[in-house]
Amino acid sequence: MASLMDAIAKYDQPVSLKILSAETGLHPSTAFRILASLTDLGYVERNGTGNYGLGAKLLYLGGRVRAASDLRHEAREIMEWLRNELGETINLVVKRNDEVVYIERATINRIMRVEQVIGSHAPLHVTAVGKLMLGDLGEQACREYAKRTGLPRFTPNTHTDMADLLKDANDSLKRGYALDDEEAELGVGCIGVLIRDSSSAVAAGLSVSAPIERRRSEWIPLVMEAGRRLSERLGYYPDRNLATG
Repeated sequence: MASLMDAIAKYDQPVSLKILSAETGLHPSTAFRILASLTDLGYVERNGTGNYGLGAKLLYLGGRVRAASDLRHEAREIMEWLRNELGETINLVVKRNDEVVYIERATINRIMRVEQVIGSHAPLHVTAVGKLMLGDLGEQACREYAKRTGLPRFTPNTHTDMADLLKDANDSLKRGYALDDEEAELGVGCIGVLIRDSSSAVAAGLSVSAPIERRRSEWIPLVMEAGRRLSERLGYYPDRNLATG
């Protein structure tokens, strides 16, 4: 598949099966079968003359990569400001299916610290930001998530009851922040907020992670302020968005 897509990308115009077979060394019947699958998936398009070009699905995926890159760029300065204010690790996450994925972090120079590896992931119901995302999706989506995943337990504090999870998610959404009270990992506490874009949609989440004994309620306004700043950089202004949306 990769060889065929690379071969197609070399040409400015749609290219024939014969040329693609020669370029890749694949037998024409094999190349045709793979191209048919790629066409069904939207990665390749076949025109009226039977020639192949790259599909619109790649534009969508490329946009997702660019969006994530832009998000990290916009977030970096704000994350470093929040890290310096709190003296703890700051995380930037996005939703991928039923999980949050860590895409950026601002760490501290301290031996005892909480640090999430970029690219690591966690179920929505065990993270502060994930619970906010579930609340934003609504009750039906939250119930479907619970049914799909079974709400696996990670610590004694993990929400494994649907009613408890739904209440926490809704309460957190209303007040504008959520807490992770050792729900993903014992000894670790987080404060999280949502990041919205110009369409008011949830674009990401921002959180601070710390040993539970160091987490302070006084941090909440600063985390919320960081979330507000990053949302504004993405074009979200609550009053304006409510007026136009």
